[in-house]
Formats: sequence, structure tokens, C-alpha cells
Amino acid sequence: MSDSNFIVSARKYRPVKFDDVVGQGHITNTLKNAIKNNHLAHSFLFCGPRGVGKTTCARILAKTINCESPNTDMEACDVCKSCVSFNSNSSFNISELDAASNNSVDDIRSLIDQVRFAPQSGKYKIYIIDEVHMLSANAFNAFLKTLEEPPHYAIFILATTEKHKIIPTILSRCQIFDFRRIPIESIVSHLESICTTEQITADPNGLHIIAQKSDGGLRDALSMFDRLVSYSGHNLTYSDVLQNLNVLDFDYFFKITDCLLGQDISGTLTIYDSILRGGFEGDDFMIGLGEHIRNLLVCKDSRSIKLLEVNGDLKEKYAIQAELAPLYFILNALKIINDCDISYKTAKNKRLIVEIALTKMCYIKDAVALASSPGPAKSEAKKK
Repeated sequence: MSDSNFIVSARKYRPVKFDDVVGQGHITNTLKNAIKNNHLAHSFLFCGPRGVGKTTCARILAKTINCESPNTDMEACDVCKSCVSFNSNSSFNISELDAASNNSVDDIRSLIDQVRFAPQSGKYKIYIIDEVHMLSANAFNAFLKTLEEPPHYAIFILATTEKHKIIPTILSRCQIFDFRRIPIESIVSHLESICTTEQITADPNGLHIIAQKSDGGLRDALSMFDRLVSYSGHNLTYSDVLQNLNVLDFDYFFKITDCLLGQDISGTLTIYDSILRGGFEGDDFMIGLGEHIRNLLVCKDSRSIKLLEVNGDLKEKYAIQAELAPLYFILNALKIINDCDISYKTAKNKRLIVEIALTKMCYIKDAVALASSPGPAKSEAKKK
């Protein structure tokens, strides 16, 4: 395929039916049941983080409710006149408005004027308003009456990343759906299916890093994936991912934790120096170390180990190190890391702040022993 025909993965693999939507089964099942039972609301509000499928689900819903012959699972047929016009972006029954750039009273009044005309074909006219929280106060007020009592053929689907900015009178008129951040496993599985389709060889640990960095947003994960494939070609390695996403290798955290447990302050500071020389910032390192220590904590109990969001072979490494790390060490280390994070931004000597925190963690065992020793021993320690 030539460069001029390249389509980013977020568009190329955008879901076209409810079953294709990743990680939002609680919403897609509800919408399909509403269509099946003819219990469609006249206004919906899709809210949640960016890149989790709000606008995609709005489009799929708009396409499905106007489909002339949906299947038994309430998915659009893709062959009727309505579906064909939707797929070719020529449907007159579906209007999309970006409220970020069309947020005035005049824009809403123009939309209201369109609502007055019934569809020439199909059952519904659907209006999708993205980033609806960007509407001005006057625009919201102009929209209220129409949203409360629209014609029977009009359906409004509002989408927003900031539900708290929408006035209560709008919220009370909508059926609200809260989209969740997509689980790491679901994102990895989706990336693996794309790799299979595109004949790309990818390290599972690398895909896992991409999923972690996306913070639950599939669109962000696909954007990172495209960038990495452009760099590495059809063989995406773990080191490629680390280098391009500026992520520290897990091995650094395992090694430095071994040094902390062994009270090896020289080894600890040497590893930290090599991390700084690699171009990483101290606060990013401490955040990563905090996540690592937290993972050791959840490995301490079989009931919480499901909270460990890492790939298979890393789970074994965490389990082994968790056995070596006493609970008192983990809890005290987390507190020291948290204190360091709070004071880091205001510190003038940022390197020293991190090194002090690492030194404290090296001697957690001695500090705990001293705190738990009898009174006279403490007095002798103070004299020394």
C-alpha cells in the first residue's frame, strides 16, 4: 500500500457494529436490548475518558436504529439503503455537531430548525453532539425545550469527557451512559488481532507497555502503535517500545529493589545514576518505583494478585520478589516514595531528594528494628 493511501489504525479498525466495540459490553448490551424492546430514549448522554468509544457507539447506535432489517442480535445489516448511505457518509438522517467549535446560540438554533423537518426516509433523525460540555450557557438554555420535548422522530446523542460541566437541567433530560477506561488485557488483545491482520510480529510485553501508557484509551494505544510500527517496521520488539515511549525497563525496578532489600546503598545510587544518564527524570523514576512496590504488595495475597496488570512472565518475577520483600518494607517504602513525590516539585536539588528517599528505603530494616527494640536499647543507640 502506498503512503498516500495510509489510514491510521484508529480509523481503519474503528468498530462498525456493537460487537466490535472493545471493553464497553455493559453499554453495548444495554443499547441492543433497548433497540430490541423498542425502549429507545429520545436523548442519550455518553460520558467518559477520551478514546474509549463514545462517538463510535453514538454512530453505531444511529446506524442501527435506522437499519431496515437488523439481525436477531440487533446489529445493522450493512446492505439496506439506510446502511449503505451511512457507510458512504451520505445519510441525511444523521447530523454531527462538534460543540467545541460550534458552541454559540446561533449554532444550536440552526440545529433546532433542522429538527422541525421529519426524515424523508427512515424512522429517525439522529443528532450527535460531541464535546457537548463546550456549549455556552445561553446555548444550553436554547437547547433545553427541544431536548425535553423533541418530535417523535428525533433522537439526540450527546458525548462528553467532562460530565460535571453539564448543567443539571440537561442531565435530567438524558439517559446517561458512563463509559469505562478499557482494561489493559482488552487493549492488548485488540492490538494482537491487528498485528495478525497486518502480519506484524510484536513482543507481547511491548504491547502490554503500550496498553499501560494509553491509560485506558484505545485511540491513544492505536496512535502509539502506529508510531512504533513506522519506526520498527513489521517486527515490533520490546526494546523498540521502551526506547520510543521513553519507558524504563522493568528490570531496572527489579534490580534496584534487590539492592534496597540487600541494604546496598552504593548499588542503589549507581543504578539511579545510570537511569538519569539515560535521560529519565527523577519523578518519573519514583512514580515507576512506586508502581513496582505496589505490585509487590498486591502479590502478597492471592485474593489481590488479580490487580497485577503485567504480562505472564513478569508475574512470576513479581511473585518471587514479593516473597523476598517483607510487608513492613513494602509499606514503609510506599510512604517514603509518596513523601518524595510530594516534595519533589518544590525541591531545588531534585536529585538529592530522590537519593535521600532511596537511602531511607535501604535502611528500612534497621529503622523498624530500632523502633521495635526495648527502651534501654534505644537510649544506647541514641548515645552512640
